[in-house]
Amino acid sequence: MSKLSVQLYSVREAFAADPDGTLARLAGIGFTQVEPYGLTDNVAALRTGLPAAGLTAPTTHAKLVGVDQSAVFAAAAECGIGIVIDPAVREEHWQTLDDVAATAEALNAAAKVAASHGITVGYHNHWWELQSHLGGHSALEEFASLLDPQVVLQVDTYWSTVGGADTPALLRTLGSKVRAIHVKDGDLTTEPSAQLPAGQGRAPVAEILAAAPDALWVLEFDGYAGDIFDGLAASYAYVSGVSR
Repeated sequence: MSKLSVQLYSVREAFAADPDGTLARLAGIGFTQVEPYGLTDNVAALRTGLPAAGLTAPTTHAKLVGVDQSAVFAAAAECGIGIVIDPAVREEHWQTLDDVAATAEALNAAAKVAASHGITVGYHNHWWELQSHLGGHSALEEFASLLDPQVVLQVDTYWSTVGGADTPALLRTLGSKVRAIHVKDGDLTTEPSAQLPAGQGRAPVAEILAAAPDALWVLEFDGYAGDIFDGLAASYAYVSGVSR
């Protein structure tokens, strides 16, 4: 797995209008890997569009908790995707140890189904898993301790910082459980349009990258006030200049 990817949610409007053209523009920036969203809805476009643009998708976001997973894992296998990551379990489910344990149990069960397709299951955080503290640790750390060894994490390093975590320390604590990270920057509020290219905001991006040298680095914007392709190009240039 090479080190850089981009979450297609960043360019969701362009991708919805012109999937092939959007993938070609990302390849033109220098990306060789992408992380799809809405996998089952977009599988047809990805199946043909990824190889046409010279791209692969090692990871994807797709809802896993409380849904029929068979279609998700079939679509992932069809597109050559190895890790399927649940993008969000909402804030109200991270306030008690019982709720955290239920989410861990659901993903542990999903991982057993995924294994029959040759696929790994993961989870992606927002800020609320770090804001909530249970048993002396963040809810995300409690959750990680309950996951089976085959279930992995994708730490969204911006949202974890917004949630109050010392994200470089968090990454070191979670260690090899973290197979991928989301890399973004901004003013450290929950307002998506305040996000900025990596290295231009308040997140400790260089320190975060240094703490996760073996993870897949996935660039993302939840929102951006400028031209999104220019923003991604700036992030790509910054992160490409950071040695592992």
